[in-house]
Amino acid sequence: MKERLQINADRFLGFADIYDSARPRCPEKVTQIILKYLGEMPLLVVDLGCGTGLSSRIWSKISNKVIGIEPSKDMIEIAKEKASDLENITFISSFSDKTGLEGNSADIVTCSQSFHWMNPETTLNEVQRILKKGGIFAVYDCDWPPIYKLEIELEYTKLFEKVREIESRHPAIKDKSIRWDKDKHLSNIKNSGHFQYAREIVFSNTEICNAQRVIEMALSQGGLQAIIKAGINEINPYIDSFKMKVFDVYGNDEFEVEFCYRMRLGIK
Repeated sequence: MKERLQINADRFLGFADIYDSARPRCPEKVTQIILKYLGEMPLLVVDLGCGTGLSSRIWSKISNKVIGIEPSKDMIEIAKEKASDLENITFISSFSDKTGLEGNSADIVTCSQSFHWMNPETTLNEVQRILKKGGIFAVYDCDWPPIYKLEIELEYTKLFEKVREIESRHPAIKDKSIRWDKDKHLSNIKNSGHFQYAREIVFSNTEICNAQRVIEMALSQGGLQAIIKAGINEINPYIDSFKMKVFDVYGNDEFEVEFCYRMRLGIK
């Protein structure tokens, strides 16, 4: 299984820069909700599958210490670079189920758009080990696509329907990674037996966007990148069509987009 999880990590090689510039930032609502349940300021926040640190840096002004755990080489290099001026953030190259951290040490453990790439059973066992009694485990994901204009969402849908169709004909691409069902995140947390309470919370967050970022958000999707890296050129007309539609609709304007989030939360 560890070899398969390394393949999951390798899935994000080669486009960490696009990922960091395009993906949504961690909403303040995340920290507000978690702190409401925790009831005090945390001493240690652990961010599993932290990627380029987008979900780690928000905690630097809240927690005494922040530790990001990330197995992807490209991702963690950018995470370290972006947080080089923040003395209370450390990044460790490791997997979510073998953090190497001290037991009962974390007040909060988070997974931002990453829990579906982790073995839920072994990861939840590790979360239980490192989380303090009364500590919070929070998994949160945004739905794709964000709320754009209708024309953009239709073109986005067409592009990723083609991605899924190509994957169905090229199992070597799809089988290079293993992912777990996001819809089972809450039941996995509940059924682990590690938490006294668990629930789902939904919210949205607004960010400023432009046409280039819309395009890069699509290009930051691992499935599309796997097809591009495999040199399957039949995807190119769909990418080009998406790009043309985005610039045709938005031009050089800046505009607001809404990201819709689902948080699954457990209290130890």
